[in-house]
Amino acid sequence: MDIPRYWRLKDQRYRLQGTVCSSCGHYSFPPRIVCPRCKSKALRPYEFSGKGKVFSFTVVYQTIERYQDKVPYIVALIDLEEGPRLTAQLTDVDAGDVQIGMPVEMVVRKYYEENTDGPIFYGYKFRPAIPF
Repeated sequence: MDIPRYWRLKDQRYRLQGTVCSSCGHYSFPPRIVCPRCKSKALRPYEFSGKGKVFSFTVVYQTIERYQDKVPYIVALIDLEEGPRLTAQLTDVDAGDVQIGMPVEMVVRKYYEENTDGPIFYGYKFRPAIPF
């Protein structure tokens, strides 16, 4: 990913920012310019809580070269509390411990390094929710 694109997406990747429709109240992630439910353009930025539940998951054993040192890793569909469903990597958990419906929370973690002298890219991942 080139650096300008990465910076354009920083609010989405670091703060889980999407949009909410002022007309019908529909939440969207990633951010939209037009509401997918009512087609209104009256959208405003919305920062999601980062809390959700695992809808489904899989374990990745083969991947592109950039992520070879990370396999196996878990990718899940996450249903956010506010409604949207997104795809994210699970972290801080073993594949045998993941369950459908498991509460999770967003964390910011390293995705990859471009090369030894290049930028380090960070973004959202999800981990099992820590009860307080």
